[in-house]
Amino acid sequence: DNNYYPTKEAETANLAHRAIGLGLMGYQDALYQLDINFESNENLQFSDYSMEMISYYAILASSKLAKERGSYSTFEGSKWDRGIFPVDTIDLLEKERGYKIQIDRSSKMDWSLVRDHVRGHGMRNSNVMAIAPTATISNISGVFPCTEPAYKNIYMKENLSGNFIVMNRYLIDDLELLGFWHENMVKKLKLYNGSVAEITEIPQNLKNKYKETFEIEMEWVLTAAARRMKWIDQSASTNVFLKTQSGKILSDTYKLAWDLGLKTTYYLRTLAATQVTKATVQDMDASETPTKTIATAVDNANVCSILDPSCEACQ
Repeated sequence: DNNYYPTKEAETANLAHRAIGLGLMGYQDALYQLDINFESNENLQFSDYSMEMISYYAILASSKLAKERGSYSTFEGSKWDRGIFPVDTIDLLEKERGYKIQIDRSSKMDWSLVRDHVRGHGMRNSNVMAIAPTATISNISGVFPCTEPAYKNIYMKENLSGNFIVMNRYLIDDLELLGFWHENMVKKLKLYNGSVAEITEIPQNLKNKYKETFEIEMEWVLTAAARRMKWIDQSASTNVFLKTQSGKILSDTYKLAWDLGLKTTYYLRTLAATQVTKATVQDMDASETPTKTIATAVDNANVCSILDPSCEACQ
């Protein structure tokens, strides 16, 4: 109601359908705090149950607004009006495709209350949920974007004040508890561009917990997204991260997303096959890591800048 609409068509459509898109960000932060690895069944369950809770209360809140102010004008005949909730649409997709979609459809909450409320009072909004990429606003808020795993444990951040090294604060906390947070550890993290996989002192459980995006099998990312997607009436940003140049693996990945019933993915992000530079680390304690020359990946691709006021690609 308070929005400014540049065209009459936009105003008419928005006020008629009243679509909104409630989402989330900082999902990886929650996994770190709960000590859950991204590559785990516990992650799949948490993805499922956390989104169920958001869906439950978002739909109920919209229905309560409808009770107070009336349903959106095109409610009659909609899926909501016909008693079809997001989780019910998997059956519709199966019927269209003609074979089973292997997604767990169990729930932890009593949905009869929400279904009865919508049946009795309607919905204020035609669409309620959508998980956006949140690349910029999550950076501002100090959490990881939307539902993605941590892209890097250490990276360079640039703003008007200059360049800053940003490190995964959860990793720092865990290393401090073990007595491993010291100058040589910082140097090793820089040496390996944030990855902990090759640092021998770090125990395996922390290596599993702090895998970076390109170290995680996409099957876990897509399956978690599918468990989450069944509760969402619109869609969710799900980037595909592949470190291979294999066309077959790329095809299999997108086929898996389709088989799982994902409505959409988002960007395909890959690591460059070439473009490497030599970085020599000479100031490390010899007892910790020998002086060595390694190849480090350099991303020379053009990327969006948070400082570009003309860019509308991000939130």
